[in-house]
Amino acid sequence: MLPKCLQRGVTLIELVATIAILSILVGAALPVARVAVKREKERELRRDLWEMRDAIDRFKDAADRGAFQIKVGTEGYPPDLETLVEGVDVQGKKVRFLRRIPVDPMTGKAEWNLFSMQDDPKGSSWGGEHVFDVRTKSDGTALDGTKYSEW
Repeated sequence: MLPKCLQRGVTLIELVATIAILSILVGAALPVARVAVKREKERELRRDLWEMRDAIDRFKDAADRGAFQIKVGTEGYPPDLETLVEGVDVQGKKVRFLRRIPVDPMTGKAEWNLFSMQDDPKGSSWGGEHVFDVRTKSDGTALDGTKYSEW
């Protein structure tokens, strides 16, 4: 058995130093984690926008080929995003262009700013005509300094 003077435990100084070091490490890791989460949301936003824009383009291509009846003056664009999900009747078959309306990763809602050909491209209001483009409703700024609403 060791004499009392040689028995040692963790001193208060050692404990404080350890906690300080751990705090510094956690403090450095949090911003990196936040950036990683934001980057992933941006990647998801880009993918969702591409998916919806691709569905709009495929709808327009099918309408231009005469695969289904369109209203005069619509230029072949869908009336809304729900039409892309519900589909249209093409020679007795239901053709869908989008599985679902994605949830905007920046707002957490399945709501998007819609634009028709008649709308001001710099504006944020939809005139109610057929859907030419879609953008996020978020007014946040991306990691590259651009506004999400301009993507």
